[in-house]
Amino acid sequence: MFALVDCNNFYVSCERAFQPSLIGQPVVVLSNNDGCIVSRSAEAKALGLKMGEPLFQARPLIEQHQVKVFSSNYALYGDMSSRVMNYLSEVAPEVEIYSVDEAFLGLHGLHPHFGTLENYARNVRAQVRQRTHIPTCVGIAPTKTLAKLANRVAKKDPRLDGVLSLETPAARQWALAQVPVQDVWGIGHQYATKLHAQGIATAADLARCSDAYARKHLGGVVGARLVRELQGFPCHQLAPSEDGTLARQSIACTRTFGRPLTELADIAGAVAAFASRAAEKLRRQGSVAHVLTVFLSQNRFGPTPPPHSRSAQYTLPAATSSTLDLVRYAHALLQRLWQPGHTYVKAGVILDGFEAAGQPQLNLFAPTPEIVHPQASALMQRLDQLNARFGRAAVQVAAALPSQPRPRGAKAAPVVPWQGQQQHRTPACTTSWDELWEIG
Repeated sequence: MFALVDCNNFYVSCERAFQPSLIGQPVVVLSNNDGCIVSRSAEAKALGLKMGEPLFQARPLIEQHQVKVFSSNYALYGDMSSRVMNYLSEVAPEVEIYSVDEAFLGLHGLHPHFGTLENYARNVRAQVRQRTHIPTCVGIAPTKTLAKLANRVAKKDPRLDGVLSLETPAARQWALAQVPVQDVWGIGHQYATKLHAQGIATAADLARCSDAYARKHLGGVVGARLVRELQGFPCHQLAPSEDGTLARQSIACTRTFGRPLTELADIAGAVAAFASRAAEKLRRQGSVAHVLTVFLSQNRFGPTPPPHSRSAQYTLPAATSSTLDLVRYAHALLQRLWQPGHTYVKAGVILDGFEAAGQPQLNLFAPTPEIVHPQASALMQRLDQLNARFGRAAVQVAAALPSQPRPRGAKAAPVVPWQGQQQHRTPACTTSWDELWEIG
C-alpha cells in the first residue's frame, strides 16, 4: 500500500503558521518578482482568483475583497518543507519526495502497529499539524495513481476530514466515480478531450477500459500502466534516492531578474550568485556534481524573435562541489550564451550527475581537484560554517557581488540588479538570525 501526503495550499499555510490571524481570510502568495499568483487559500479560490493569474489582472478583485498578498519566501517554505519531509521519513519505511509539498510513503508492514492504515494516516496528519502547523491531506491506496486520486478526493470532500483509504474494492469504485477523467494523474488536456469525445468522463470509466484500448489511445505502455494502476495493480514503485536518503538528484537555482539586464557584468554576477547557492545545496546533502548547465532567457513577449531562451551544458573533468570551480565553469558557459545588445530577464544554473562526496571517479589522464588542491574542501567547509553562523551569503565569492558596490560610509545596502522584487515578503523566521520570529 502507498500513501500520498500533500500539504494544503502550502505557501499560504507556511505564512499562516506564523500569522494565525490569517486563518479564515483570503490569502495569495506571488511568484518571483511578485508576478503571478502561485498559491491561494480556499477563501481566495472561492473569490475566483486563479492559479497563475498575473497580479495586475487580479488586483481589482484583491482590493475589492481585501485579500492578503505575500511575496514568495522560499527560505521559509524550503525549511518548513524539510521539517515535514524529515518527520515523514521517521514514520514511514520508504519515502519518495515528489515535490516541495508532496511525498509518497511506502506502508508495507505498518498494519500490526496501527490497526488500520487510516488510523496511521490520521496520526501522521495530526503530528504534522502539531509540529509545523501545516494542514495536510492523506490518500491511501494499493497504487501510486490511486493514492494520488484518493488524496484529491480527501481534499475536496470535507466529510472525509482529510483522509481517504482505498483498501477495499468498494471504496475504490466509489472514489473513482468522484473524479473527472481530466483530473486523473497522468491525463493531460489532449487526452482528456479525446476521452470525453469517446464517452469516458470519469476515472471509473477509464478504469473499465481494456489494455488494448489504453495502448492504442493513451500512448502505448504508459497508458496501459495508468489504467492498470486505476484497477488496483501497482505498476510504479517508490523512487527514493539510490543511497536511501532524501538527497535530490539534481539542483537548480533560477531567478527572474528584478529588472531587465543588458550588461554582462550584472548577468555574470547573477550567474555567480546562482552557482554559489547551488553549490551550497550540493554540499549540504553530501554530493558532488558532474554536469553543469547555464541558461539565459529574454522576454518572450518582447520584439526579439525566438528562441527566447538559450542554454549551454558542460561535463566537468571531475565531479566537484567547490563554489570556486562551479562559478568558474558557469562563467565560461555564460560567455558562450551572451549576445551583446540583447536584454535578458532570467538566468539559471542547474547541477546534475551526482555522486557521493569523498568517493570521486578518478580521471585517468588528469588528477582530481581534491588531489591537486587538498585545501579546497576545507575552504568550502569553513565557508559554509561562516554562512551558517552569520547568515546566508555573509561570505561569498567576489564575482557574486554587485558590480557597483555601495560607497564608503553609505548606510544603504548596495543595489543588487538581479534581485527580484519582494515588496510583500515576510521574515525568514526559521533560517535567519536577523529575522527571528518575535512574540509580543
